[in-house]
Amino acid sequence: MLGLKKKKKKIDIEAFIADSFNGLQLVTEEHRKRWQLGQEKAWAVDEASGRISFSFADGKVVSAPAQVVGIYHVSDKTFSWAWKHPNVLPNLQRHAARVRDFGIEYGSEELTTQQIPCTEKRAWQYTALAVLLAEADGAYCLQAAPDTFVFMTFGVVEVKPGAQA
Repeated sequence: MLGLKKKKKKIDIEAFIADSFNGLQLVTEEHRKRWQLGQEKAWAVDEASGRISFSFADGKVVSAPAQVVGIYHVSDKTFSWAWKHPNVLPNLQRHAARVRDFGIEYGSEELTTQQIPCTEKRAWQYTALAVLLAEADGAYCLQAAPDTFVFMTFGVVEVKPGAQA
């Protein structure tokens, strides 16, 4: 029929985001138990290969493919999506783009606006949504500068054991 507009699909986006955040909390706890996520002494991101690695005091190294979801600026409490961030390489924007596509499909302005005001918790919720939509294995937030945090997803981890005590 002529003149009819295609209706946007309807879901409760807030409930969907809340569920993804709860799921991320459970997954994160499993990573803490399995390979001590959060106890690393150092991290590194190889932007060209799209991998994040974590080094531990016992010499263990854990690495995984990674994607950038967004950049959170503490001073002005804004989140900039990676899908169009000038400092994020295109090969690291795919998971953020999935969130944008989801936002387009379901008519969410906050998921399709490049920079938005939000809290740090909300930045974690966006990252959890990216984990769910991209079927990633987890998420990590790294401090890139005193005022800047980079929210990332990561895929299947590889654990290379260090020296045994």
